[in-house]
Amino acid sequence: MPKVSWRKLRFRFDWTLTVAAAVCCALGLLNLWSAVRERQFNLFAQQLSWLAGGAVIFLAVASFDYRIISRLGYLLYGAGIALLVAVLVHGKVVSGSRRWFDLGAFHLQPSELMKVLTIIALAKYIHDTPALDGRTLRHILVPLFLAGLPILLVAAQPDLGTALIIGLISATVVVIARLRMKTLGGIIGAGVLALAPLWEYALHDYQRNRILAFINPALDPATAWQPRQAMNAVGSGRFIGKGFLQGTQIRLRSLPALWTDFPFAVWAEEWGFIGCAAVLIAYSLLVLWVLKIGHKSRDRFGITVCVGVAAMLFWQVTVNIGMVTGVLPVVGVTLPLISYGGSSALTVMLALGLVMNVSVRRFTY
Repeated sequence: MPKVSWRKLRFRFDWTLTVAAAVCCALGLLNLWSAVRERQFNLFAQQLSWLAGGAVIFLAVASFDYRIISRLGYLLYGAGIALLVAVLVHGKVVSGSRRWFDLGAFHLQPSELMKVLTIIALAKYIHDTPALDGRTLRHILVPLFLAGLPILLVAAQPDLGTALIIGLISATVVVIARLRMKTLGGIIGAGVLALAPLWEYALHDYQRNRILAFINPALDPATAWQPRQAMNAVGSGRFIGKGFLQGTQIRLRSLPALWTDFPFAVWAEEWGFIGCAAVLIAYSLLVLWVLKIGHKSRDRFGITVCVGVAAMLFWQVTVNIGMVTGVLPVVGVTLPLISYGGSSALTVMLALGLVMNVSVRRFTY
């Protein structure tokens, strides 16, 4: 299939999607500047370069006919699985986890990319196998396999947070794909029954300790210290915040992982409730607009891709803010376009490029 010309892409460009993403990027850079300017300014420069590279990826992906991507869906998925296997063997170990390929100036995290590749594979399957009368267990065996394999490989790194996000994305996609309520009930029941063996045999000791510390912080004050500092930062911002560059948790260095897992705590301390509401509004607009594009799509592949990308953004925001505010245990999930990290930023921009691709081609077919 031919590419869309840059002239046509310009006139069909979805500016609402682009502006919403750009606002999230701008908020992230503003927050990162406050977090690192006194200690590690190079992180800000790196993030800026990654977002610039992400913009190039966004435009490049948007320019290709997504039917080409659909046809290559399983091949791309297989390549992602191969990377997950390779990183378990040859990946760089950081803090006991083997998640990254060391490429010199850039560390590639295949599990981030696998979020998008899983969405593409699920979208291809749902597009190729319509089930107008509702999907039964027989119809979702393949989606369960497509989701389950990367979840197992990512959990083995170990990376519980990313495995959880892939599972939530896949569950959202499957549920909206005309899944029968009886089948959904059976899956939920099986999941509940699997909780005990998963707790006993699948989780590492530190992961169990995080969950127990979330339930009762007195059981393990050392493990509960990190989320408690984040909650203190959020609460200290009150309604209007302490002001830009005035956050005391940042200056005193009492807030850990403040530019990766806990950037929302930095933002809440300096900008307060008003600033937090602005971030949530920006994310809400982005997610809802992605869903609107999916609603206007002309085929099941485009619809499913948009639902999957919206689910990825929604669940990452929900889980990250949940851990920062003490509503959920700490599982190491980044805040899209706001957390520092090259793999995370490039993956989100790639996903949004796919959505732009669907939006551009709704005029064509």
